[in-house]
Amino acid sequence: MLGLNGTQFQPDTLQLTGIPGMQMGQAWVALVFCILYLISIVGNLSILTLVVQETALHQPMYYFLSMLSLNDLGVSFSTLPTVLATFCFNYRHVGFNACLVQMFFIHTFSFMESGILLAMSFDRFVAICDPLHYATVLTNSRILAIGLGILAKSFATLFPFPFLVKRLPFCKGNVLHHSYCLHPDLMKVACGDIHINNIYGLFVVTFTYGIDSTFILLSYALILRTVLAIASRDQRLKALNTCISHICAVLAFYVPIIAVSMIHRFWKSTPPVVHVMMSNVYLFVPPMLNPIIYSVKTKEIRRGILKVFYKSQS
Repeated sequence: MLGLNGTQFQPDTLQLTGIPGMQMGQAWVALVFCILYLISIVGNLSILTLVVQETALHQPMYYFLSMLSLNDLGVSFSTLPTVLATFCFNYRHVGFNACLVQMFFIHTFSFMESGILLAMSFDRFVAICDPLHYATVLTNSRILAIGLGILAKSFATLFPFPFLVKRLPFCKGNVLHHSYCLHPDLMKVACGDIHINNIYGLFVVTFTYGIDSTFILLSYALILRTVLAIASRDQRLKALNTCISHICAVLAFYVPIIAVSMIHRFWKSTPPVVHVMMSNVYLFVPPMLNPIIYSVKTKEIRRGILKVFYKSQS
């Protein structure tokens, strides 16, 4: 399976795997993944359509929500080809270069989601702590600049990854542990000196997840201080209620990441199925949950959905 590529041994194809111990129930696993993809794609497309069509939603908060939905669609479509091929058609091979491309896009969209959640926390901070200047601070041009900045940062930090992997020989086989390509998974089958990959990977994770999560926590500390200074209990609850959807989205994104990191570092003896399932939760649950969270908790989104529903019935 290994072929000579220049001066390095690299596989022509890599073999993907499903969920360990679930081979007999592969049809059910495929059904679950199809449902997750359907909910994610339909839900996020619905959010995007509503924000575009409803003029009442042409506000900074919903522009950032559109970025989140667009990014979640990117996450779903990045994993969809190999996941469906593995579970629905039992086709488990992917070209080496195609694997590197998929790895790049999966990690890029994941890091972009972190940046978008940070931008949304800034939106809530300005709306609650400085409401009189909300419209002048978050203008359309600044929102566009923030979105492009998040894209540029994620692209630039992830761009070296495929080349860092490409330089390595692969002498530990060609079998990966997931139904999609991830950088840590590729490192397990690579030979040679992977210190650069590990150090740069740690730097990127710290530079994105670490910094973003710190500023999100700081934003909510300032928001909480402002809210507690409000005399009226009803006004305090109203202000906090505008943050609930975003808090749920942050938890849905960061809790699986923290859980995966803890398992990889402190519970390495955990059965492989646990590692695989947690990685699947990290990639598949946030894109599915985000449109549900915002549809349930955001009054304006609910109104838009009901408006479209009643139009379709008439």
